[in-house]
Amino acid sequence: MEKGKKKMGVMALILMIFTSVYGFTNMTRSFYMMGYSSIPWFILAGLLFFIPYAFIVAEFGAAFKDSEGGIYTWMAKSSGPKFAFMGTFLWYAAYVVWLVGVGSGFWIILSHAVFGVDRLQDLNLFGLGPVKSLGILGLSMLLLLSFLSTKGTDRIKKIASIGGTAVIGLNAFLWIGSLLVLILNKGQFLEPVTVEGFFVSPNADFLGIIPILSFVVNAVFSYGGLEVVGGVIDETENPEKTFPRAIMLSSVVIIIMYSVGILLFGAVTNWNFAYGANGYSDVPITLGNHAYLTMNHLGYQIGQALNLSEGISRAIGLNVARFMGISMFFGMLGAFFTLVFSPLKQLIGGTPKELWPESWTVKKDGIYINAVKWQTFIVCVIFGIVAFGGDDAKQFFEIMLAMSNVAMTVPNMFIAYSFIKFKENDAIAKPFSMFKSNGQAKLAVYIVCALVGLSNVFTIIKPAIVNGDWLTTIMSVAGPVFFAVLGNIFYSRAQGRIRTTGQGEVGEIEIETLAHDIEPK
Repeated sequence: MEKGKKKMGVMALILMIFTSVYGFTNMTRSFYMMGYSSIPWFILAGLLFFIPYAFIVAEFGAAFKDSEGGIYTWMAKSSGPKFAFMGTFLWYAAYVVWLVGVGSGFWIILSHAVFGVDRLQDLNLFGLGPVKSLGILGLSMLLLLSFLSTKGTDRIKKIASIGGTAVIGLNAFLWIGSLLVLILNKGQFLEPVTVEGFFVSPNADFLGIIPILSFVVNAVFSYGGLEVVGGVIDETENPEKTFPRAIMLSSVVIIIMYSVGILLFGAVTNWNFAYGANGYSDVPITLGNHAYLTMNHLGYQIGQALNLSEGISRAIGLNVARFMGISMFFGMLGAFFTLVFSPLKQLIGGTPKELWPESWTVKKDGIYINAVKWQTFIVCVIFGIVAFGGDDAKQFFEIMLAMSNVAMTVPNMFIAYSFIKFKENDAIAKPFSMFKSNGQAKLAVYIVCALVGLSNVFTIIKPAIVNGDWLTTIMSVAGPVFFAVLGNIFYSRAQGRIRTTGQGEVGEIEIETLAHDIEPK
């Protein structure tokens, strides 16, 4: 911390937590999947996951406020270096899975930026059909972007800054546009508000106990990203009081914002008209394009509320979708260029060199160039398996979402479990305690782990049991299993080498928190 540098107060910390966690596409996806019935699950996930997990992060952050190690230090000091390395390696794996999704997502963004609609489902390169054609384009895009990302980082920060500003503008338009339509329609909701609507999904794919419970992981995922805040507690004014207050206030605000945001979508979106057959769109709706269609539809409803013609209203919708495409283009580009090298930099640069092949530690322009190449290879292989494993566009994007949700939430269980050991270790100085007893802390950990674990189980088994879709089920669990095995190989290999040379055990591995490397949601 530089001398004289101003520290963050409650409001600054709340804003940081809000921008790290809140994402408007979480609301569009949830409304598309579950309608109003997603709101109770968001509230439940907020109460049973977000708030207790936020308390856990607050205590960890306060205890290790002078350390730059982030989540690795938290787990290593509590549960040992191997457990910490495995948890951190799975954390890194979550970013790899996110990179896989970019292969398809980037082309959807470009399609909407240019045309205002998803034209990718008309692709038929070499007679392969839309999904495999998208696979070819996606692999090409992944290789191109990975190559460009190795050319230095100076311009990456500028692109990321533009992307962040554009996404903030998109969020503002969403809220202002929705409120405008609601006011012009004299408070009438296009999706009728009924008691049944809060418990029964309008989407036939989410009727039944297993599909509904599988949705919970989406709500948990929507509250992700809080870990980065634990790394800035040393920059917080009077952290013992400021941090708990900011955690509590931001938790309540985010839960309310998500719930009200989903409700606002109902104010401007009749579910059957927007997403149903023979409705607003003549393009098949998938989890890849639904957010753009939702914004397109919002623009259309603004025109209708202003009593404009059908043609003009649809033109407004197309341009809103283009605006979203352009905004997400810069956001995705900045995020990709950052995340293709930054997690690797933190992982390899902060660990003993014995953990990695010697060639992986070679740097060029500040980037572990050979490690990035291997990472790109793994990303392309995973993407290729998904893209060329079937011909159904809907299934393709469901696999991408399931893989991402599972990979992103599993590390939360590692962090939460370590909290039990943390509370029992009296040698660790704890500036404040959000839980008044170890019993309360254990209960919070059990609730968090049970919610995340069970929701992931239902997410994994739902495709196979409900739809007979074994590919989605296998791919959902394959990512974490593969990286868990790979991480164990790296650690065991290094442990064996160190023991052979008589140097003892693998020591503490410091991984810096990626306070600025947040995926736009």
